[in-house]
Amino acid sequence: MAPAITLAAEAPKLSAANTGFMLICSALVMLMTPGLAFFYGGMVRVKSTLNMLMMSFISLGIVTILWVLYGFSMAFGTDSGSLIGWNSDWVGLGNIGLTELWPGYTIPVFVFLVFQLMFAIITPALISGALADRVKFSAWALFVALWATVVYFPVAHWVWGTGGWAFELGVIDFAGGTAVHINAGAAALGVILVIGKRVGFKRDPMRPHSLPLVMLGAGLLWFGWFGFNAGSWLGNDDGVGALMFVNTQVATAAAMLAWLAYEKIRHGAFTTLGAASGAVAGLVAITPAGGAVTPLGAIAVGVIAGVLCAMAVGLKYKFGYDDSLDVVGVHLVGGVVGSLLIGFFASGKGQSEVEGLLYGGGLTQFWKQCAGVFAVLAYSLIVSALLAFILDKTMGMRVTEDDEIAGIDQAEHAETAYDFSGAGGGAAKTAAVAAGVAGAESKKVDA
Repeated sequence: MAPAITLAAEAPKLSAANTGFMLICSALVMLMTPGLAFFYGGMVRVKSTLNMLMMSFISLGIVTILWVLYGFSMAFGTDSGSLIGWNSDWVGLGNIGLTELWPGYTIPVFVFLVFQLMFAIITPALISGALADRVKFSAWALFVALWATVVYFPVAHWVWGTGGWAFELGVIDFAGGTAVHINAGAAALGVILVIGKRVGFKRDPMRPHSLPLVMLGAGLLWFGWFGFNAGSWLGNDDGVGALMFVNTQVATAAAMLAWLAYEKIRHGAFTTLGAASGAVAGLVAITPAGGAVTPLGAIAVGVIAGVLCAMAVGLKYKFGYDDSLDVVGVHLVGGVVGSLLIGFFASGKGQSEVEGLLYGGGLTQFWKQCAGVFAVLAYSLIVSALLAFILDKTMGMRVTEDDEIAGIDQAEHAETAYDFSGAGGGAAKTAAVAAGVAGAESKKVDA
């Protein structure tokens, strides 16, 4: 028999299909930030609507520029001490070839970096929901720039960058349970502990002003999340991205139903806000786990996250921290739940052969998940609180009490979300109509 001939592995070639797929996924993730703006914007009172929208939209501007200048290099450049990356050739993105491939994949570096950019944009935007009604826009914009630089970029390197300590440890985070949701949720908690409560917290009604807007935002988030999750496999060749797509839908549906069931039992009603919040909780929880679990496992993740997040949103009243739009209760708790459940439900048949406790793998993966979860939580909480403290003591983080009561939209943006006077529905016309009705009724009586 002739001796076997071993051929060198063929180098990856640019795939037009995977490149197109990833560009579409990048656009879907970008859409999530406006979707988040609508979701949050509908949940606040009328007088804060525009400010809430702007707190998300400004992240599209600030983080994009930082990513080009140094963010991509910090997050995905050559590792230094397992804590941060750097590649001087990527500063300004001027030395990247058009067809230069991301190592080990069939997509260009430009496609990978723009996909990751959309993650970097939405993560600080998530924090904004906890700070509704009371933060200066200028202080928020500076906070976004500083937080992205000293928190998000390093944490993204830990979790996804080659050489990052969590990556090398084997912490599983398919699409951002730690780097995005725990990171943002812990940051939100750190900031609100520094800046304090809204005027009238636990005393005045602070109900959502537009539940249709909330549902629209939730729908856009759900839609965009397919790109967020399925795209994180960076290709579409082996079916793992398809598994993640299916699990994203399944877990979200399960979490929404679980939240509504809990709400009905606890409060006696199925609310639209509960449906939207439950869906987001499921999306958050399946984000780290969806490539490792089966669809049945995704149902379990969704149900557990839906119930625990629904329970968690009430903790702010018990412990007295003012998380305006439940960023801590949904994103922090949902991210923790989804990340830790990998240690139980990982099947070994998805993104890797790692098996969780229920599949005979013991608790090894669970302890790895704990390391990633609590390290990111602690780092983000402490550094975010420190950043907020410094900004509060220098430029001031909060608007004045008078501006908060009158409405942050007028104070910070000189605009209002809804102006009915131009549609002929002002007070003068209302008074005229009322006078006309009264006159007609008077004539009937006289007759």
